[in-house]
Amino acid sequence: MRIPIIAGNWKMHKTINEAVQFVNDIKEKVQGTDVEVVICAPFTLLLSLKEAAAGSNIKLGAQNMHWENQGAFTGEISPLMLKDIGIDYCIIGHSERRQYFAETDETVNKKIHAALQHGINPIFCVGETLEERESGKTEAIVKSQIQNGLENISGEDMNKIVIAYEPIWAIGTGKTATPEQANEVIYQIRETIKELYGETIYTEVRIQYGGSVKGSNAEEIMNQEDIDGALVGGASLLPDEFVQIVNF
Repeated sequence: MRIPIIAGNWKMHKTINEAVQFVNDIKEKVQGTDVEVVICAPFTLLLSLKEAAAGSNIKLGAQNMHWENQGAFTGEISPLMLKDIGIDYCIIGHSERRQYFAETDETVNKKIHAALQHGINPIFCVGETLEERESGKTEAIVKSQIQNGLENISGEDMNKIVIAYEPIWAIGTGKTATPEQANEVIYQIRETIKELYGETIYTEVRIQYGGSVKGSNAEEIMNQEDIDGALVGGASLLPDEFVQIVNF
């Protein structure tokens, strides 16, 4: 039985006071849910959020990390630093990181290895552009991202990885893949996992959908057979909206 996972990606939003207020607003409303609840926040908020979420079922994630433990990498945060404050998850390979900050399949793979080494669960993002979808390359592009991103990752470690399918054309645009379109690609991702790791991991790996998920479409998306959760952008900034998605 795969436990659904709803993760909010706050991107570059919220002050400490706003973040703490958000957690205080939602923690009782998401308590007791069968869904795993995660907030992926900017680095400056994580320690305060950890304190605010103490005793609740809300887990915390970072939005990026370096693959080295320490070194001359100005502006970067290491997995050791995240582990030091008890972070559970880290988004790796988000399309905005790939598009604006030169993230590649190779750096994604390094970061996944580093996260696993330090007990941080990766939320590993894959997805195609609108041009790639319209030219019929979706399956090939996503399959290549999966194969390269998971290079030399053991089957034993796959149960610690959440895969997030987020079509780039549906992120922050208001456009959403239909639930059927999302499920079709996620099914293909699951088939790729079967090729790489076999039947057991194929049935156990959790795969989220990300791309303009909101309260009004969450239930329909989550009712798809192969979709195990959502990576939520803008709607995760609004307490009531995020609670509605968690309680789909």
